[in-house]
Amino acid sequence: MPGGRKRPAPAPFAGFSTFARSLLFSPASGFSRLPLPVAPAAKPQQETTGMPPPPSKRAKLAELPSDDEEFPSSDGESDTESSHSDGDNSSSDDDDASQEMETVQADFAFFDPKPSDFHGVRLLLKTYLDSKPWDLTGFVDLILEQTTVGTVVKMAEDEEDGEDGEANGSDGGDNDDLFGLITVLNLGRYGENRCIKDLKDYLLGVCGDKDAKKKLRALLEEKASTVGLLVCRRFVNFPYEMVPKMYDSLFDEVSWATEDEPTQELQDSFRFKQYLLVVRIFERKTPPKQKSKSNKDYDEPVIYSKLEDEIFRELSSWSFTFPIRAEQSAQQELKNYREMGLVMCVKAEAIPKFCKKLEALVSE
Repeated sequence: MPGGRKRPAPAPFAGFSTFARSLLFSPASGFSRLPLPVAPAAKPQQETTGMPPPPSKRAKLAELPSDDEEFPSSDGESDTESSHSDGDNSSSDDDDASQEMETVQADFAFFDPKPSDFHGVRLLLKTYLDSKPWDLTGFVDLILEQTTVGTVVKMAEDEEDGEDGEANGSDGGDNDDLFGLITVLNLGRYGENRCIKDLKDYLLGVCGDKDAKKKLRALLEEKASTVGLLVCRRFVNFPYEMVPKMYDSLFDEVSWATEDEPTQELQDSFRFKQYLLVVRIFERKTPPKQKSKSNKDYDEPVIYSKLEDEIFRELSSWSFTFPIRAEQSAQQELKNYREMGLVMCVKAEAIPKFCKKLEALVSE
């Protein structure tokens, strides 16, 4: 991004529902838990050019028990001493702990992607194309190499620590603690890369609708130079108030790139006419026998893992769904649903309307 400008994070957010958190920790999601270290105090980020520092965020995360993870006692008591505690009380405490919600103070901020983000970005994209073997490493490399358009979301303190390490001569280590990613890649510009070829083959292979397949092929081939592959990946309990800012930041960068890139060819590569999205949804297997008042969300015909995907689908020129063959969720709430892939084509001219609808949805 020119001048290192990043949009500030939005106001503090509320916690997600139990159902939303269940999507994060389901086997189908590909994520076992969201790593969020506890910060002793919020530390303001330095101002960037023309932008105020982001306000602090408060996240509510479920502390899930782990069979192979032990947390040391804060007062240094030995295992022998702790083993004398009452067995029933210990079991009760464990049950209570598994249900606790911990409030964590953290400063989130937007940053340009860089090589040390490799493993964090790869984790977020792990299930992007179902379980199909493909050049995921090459896809991650493309995202990290395109620094003028694209954003990763991290804790501000983690990023500052990494920069201090680089200043001291160390590489700072790999930063796995990414909470979100958004970018757009020109399918024509990167068309000869193996990862993009794999992606095109995969999408054409899973499209079962003849009309949609014809439109998809045209988008991936003759129209590819004006098509942007829009990728937005984040943990399900990511602060939803930050989502509109992520998209605002991305589309601002796309606009700036059409003027600021060093060559006319690169500037033109960001003049997108259409965007292609590949996302996940949950479709109900059969209609509910009766409407449930207590769990009405679970009776919806479609559940969108990301709130903005419903808006994209509403504004899309065309779309199609396909079955996901990876391990399905074992969550009780999703027993009547099957996970599906959703491919959508959205015209660039619809983006301003999308941004307004998204902002209004989050503000409700």
